[in-house]
Amino acid sequence: MIEREGGYGRGWTAVVLLLMTGAVLLTASHSFLAMRVDPPIYPGPGVTHVVALSDYFEGLIGTPADTAVYILEGSEPGGTALVLGGTHANEPASSLTAITLIENAQVTRGRLIVIPRANHSAFTCTEPQEGYPQTYTIETPAGPREFRYGSRGTNPIDQWPDPVIYVNAAGQSLAGSEVRNLNRSYPGSPSGNLTEQVAYAIVKLIRQEDIDISIDLHEASPEYPVINAIVAHEDALNIAAEAAMFLEFEGMQIGVERSPANLRGLSHREWGDATDTLALLVEAPNPAQGRLRGQTTAKLIVEGIDPYYVRAAQRGLLYVPFSAEGHPIDERVGRHLQTVATLLDVYNSYTNDDIVVAGIPTLSAVLEQGLGAFLAPPSGPESGL
Repeated sequence: MIEREGGYGRGWTAVVLLLMTGAVLLTASHSFLAMRVDPPIYPGPGVTHVVALSDYFEGLIGTPADTAVYILEGSEPGGTALVLGGTHANEPASSLTAITLIENAQVTRGRLIVIPRANHSAFTCTEPQEGYPQTYTIETPAGPREFRYGSRGTNPIDQWPDPVIYVNAAGQSLAGSEVRNLNRSYPGSPSGNLTEQVAYAIVKLIRQEDIDISIDLHEASPEYPVINAIVAHEDALNIAAEAAMFLEFEGMQIGVERSPANLRGLSHREWGDATDTLALLVEAPNPAQGRLRGQTTAKLIVEGIDPYYVRAAQRGLLYVPFSAEGHPIDERVGRHLQTVATLLDVYNSYTNDDIVVAGIPTLSAVLEQGLGAFLAPPSGPESGL
């Protein structure tokens, strides 16, 4: 009788453990699947239509890499600009800048095409072993709005395995993990891996839409030498230099780097070589990316404050100033917005096919009012009425 009761006890223990395991798996699966649901973007009055990247390359239809393309068209003909955000989904200022443009900008002449999640698959995962949060929030006047924090590369569930050495379509040999890096995959290939197909679709979009100037938005760790900078293809170098001069006059420090001709696969090189567009890339500092950071939290992503980077700056180990105030998301997005607006203004001085865009918040306005003041409320514009 005692043995039988012991058997019953062990049986119930097994049942309880099984139920607990099921609960853990259910919770984990819910969190995993939630990464496949995009936080909403609310197109502002300037958006005239929305298409898919797969409209430019059908091979992306039905894949996790297909992504929305927002087109803002003015009432007068002019040139066309492309702004790319979310090439690396762990660089939130890039996608947030694109979203801010979508929700605020209005084009009076020419067209502005914006892709906020260029590597859509990368927004469905985070970097392994880095402890990144899956989301972060921006405070708006109507309450907190949630955004996704993703990975530098395509989700390995969508593209696997990584080779030992990756040779991209431009012939550049790279570390195997770079096979999932969109900004090492240009000009792409229609028969390549998923990331190369995304790159191919973007290049095809640039050609098909006759894009005059293309701006790829990024962030970098404070210890990375190319930071607070515009990287320009040689055809766009004059525009970058002139824009940097105007930005410096306005008190915003920014450098200019020439796109290296022998480093292939990057947007600022391959876009300019493969198409007629003026190709540029813009970097801002993001302490959440760096190797010297402390605890990786949503607060670090948004506020950009890290005492370890303050100490690193005091020892001269960084390529950007870093004080106790850090580099908050307001500053990083504001820098990108100001740079985009200035690049377009300078471009207009070189052509009769102007691209005139109103409603782009300035750096000073974002710093004064906060980024949330320029984002739609969490439940959409109607919820803020």
